[in-house]
Amino acid sequence: MVRVNPLVLPGVYAPQEDTDLLAGALSEEPLRPGADVLDVGTGSGALALQAARRGTRVTAVDVSWRAVCVARWNAWRARLPVRVRHGNLFGPVHGRSFDVILANPPYVPAPGGRRDPRGEARAWDAGGDGRLVLDRICREAPTLLRPGGVLLIVHSALSDPDRTLALLRAAGMKASVTRRRRIPFGPVLRSREGWLRARGLLSAEENNEELVVVRAELPW
Repeated sequence: MVRVNPLVLPGVYAPQEDTDLLAGALSEEPLRPGADVLDVGTGSGALALQAARRGTRVTAVDVSWRAVCVARWNAWRARLPVRVRHGNLFGPVHGRSFDVILANPPYVPAPGGRRDPRGEARAWDAGGDGRLVLDRICREAPTLLRPGGVLLIVHSALSDPDRTLALLRAAGMKASVTRRRRIPFGPVLRSREGWLRARGLLSAEENNEELVVVRAELPW
């Protein structure tokens, strides 16, 4: 798992298996000292702290004020210079560019579409197909990367990794799935398991969820 056990308050997404999978992918990236890293949807700041420990300049963003406060506290406690900004995805960093972008966005398909989730559900609910935020990231992240820059994004196989790859490749990036992991259903998926099976997103035999990390690189 990620190296620090960050403080997490109710209403803030706690590091879980998807965080760990993305942290592993980040650990394999050859980051140069002083590289600019963006962690979008930072939650508790766990990934931002991991990047900062490697001597990079990290900016973290979250739409939740509570998450912003928690991430700032965790950075202060770890004595790491992480800039944490409040805002929706890339809005707070408009006009900037980065060497690496990390994203662990909401990706769980939600009954009824739920196009505007509220409260804690903002950390996981992502519209009827799970792509409410993913599609935006695939469209906007390539415009913020420097030549040779890398996007690392984690999400569920339920939210169509092939579409993620297609969108990123259409933006001129070299994209592939670099990590996979199967995990037991968590509380959210268990609560909507019947709906997911009825929609054909889960087969009758499936009793766990597959997570994937997509790595996309902007050519030089």
